[in-house]
Amino acid sequence: MTTFNGFPSEDMRFVGIPDLFFTQLLPQINDPVEIKIILHFLWLHARHQHHVISLADLLSDETLVQSIAFFGDDVTQIVEHGLLQSVTRGTLLYTQIEDDAGRHDLYFLNSVRGRQAQIKIESGEMAFVTKINAELAIPLKRANIFELYEDNIGLISPILADELKEAELLYPAEWIEDAFRIAAENNVRRWNYVRAVLEKMTKTGRIGDKQAQTNQDDKPWYTEDEFRDILLH
Repeated sequence: MTTFNGFPSEDMRFVGIPDLFFTQLLPQINDPVEIKIILHFLWLHARHQHHVISLADLLSDETLVQSIAFFGDDVTQIVEHGLLQSVTRGTLLYTQIEDDAGRHDLYFLNSVRGRQAQIKIESGEMAFVTKINAELAIPLKRANIFELYEDNIGLISPILADELKEAELLYPAEWIEDAFRIAAENNVRRWNYVRAVLEKMTKTGRIGDKQAQTNQDDKPWYTEDEFRDILLH
């Protein structure tokens, strides 16, 4: 789990969400993909004033794709499933049109302006702009702790596998990646060193954090005595 550092106290932008979302929609929805799709629509609607959004635009949206990628590798199928659920529930409206560029799957928020935009699009009164030949956004994939161990240290024993699973649940993914990187930079290919770095991060903070960086700049992670103790245990 990635740790969130909290909202800043200034320079924040807010997105308005209708009360009905919380009082009528949210109690009925048990699909997290559907919830993410709706929230993303509300964000686009409020921040960019988009009243019509194509499937191609959604699939090329790095923010949405990164959010959806947690649910599986076939992002297109997952997004389409979430959209279908939203249309079936009546939260979104759907229209399919064709032009010289091909077929377009268009979605609208089921609001007054969304319904008006759908009517105008279907009648040809209003044109829309979508990305031509938009490519699917590629979600960032983090290596899990087993991949990091095998890439940086070697084969995993059955006994060590349980400890790695526990560490993956205990520490954020960024910390684990940093710990393996620090071990590699110090040419120490041993799990007990990686584990010791993680334990120290719980006290001093992640190496990339501002406070931790202030404390750690130009200092080794361990003194020679500490380093020797780690290697002996």
